[in-house]
Amino acid sequence: MSKIAIVGATGNVGSRLLGESLRRGHTVTALARDASKVESREGVTAMNVDVLDANAFAEAIAGQDAVFSAARFQVVPENAIVEPMKQAGVLRLLVVGGAASLYVAPGQRVLDMPGFPDAYKPEATAGAAFLDALRRERGVDWTFVSPSAEFVAGARTQKFRVGVDELLVDSNGRSWITFEDYAIAFLDEFESGAHIKQRITVGY
Repeated sequence: MSKIAIVGATGNVGSRLLGESLRRGHTVTALARDASKVESREGVTAMNVDVLDANAFAEAIAGQDAVFSAARFQVVPENAIVEPMKQAGVLRLLVVGGAASLYVAPGQRVLDMPGFPDAYKPEATAGAAFLDALRRERGVDWTFVSPSAEFVAGARTQKFRVGVDELLVDSNGRSWITFEDYAIAFLDEFESGAHIKQRITVGY
């Protein structure tokens, strides 16, 4: 079993990753600005950490086997995660990605499509930049896990597909995944290490 630090452990996705990690017998250090929001559970240590404080972050993750980042890209850029990981000697990183950097046609990302909502562009653009920075990174073993276009609370069906760089769409033309099934795929990837230094995506 592994020791995992989760950045953004109190959010919609981070909380599911925490739960799925515990379900599989891993221990979790839940990093949050307000650790009091982390539910007290066996196998969880909650810590108040400002991820943008590189030294504090490096100290908090020292001794962990991996970091899961579920932070907002506009707030926490790639180097704010990766450099403290190197400092702490933690080499495995899995990132909760975005769907906007997935491709819908050769050379055309979701982000590039006409009508992509302006309100989402800053975070989507920051997410694409985060992925680009990871692709230049040689010091950590990263995996960027993009959800489908709709990322919602729902059932834990354990039935989903895993892709690479193209947006997944179901037989009804809908691109979606629940937080619960996404967390399963995320932990599957962590445990298998099947896509080191790659981006994958999850959908129905």
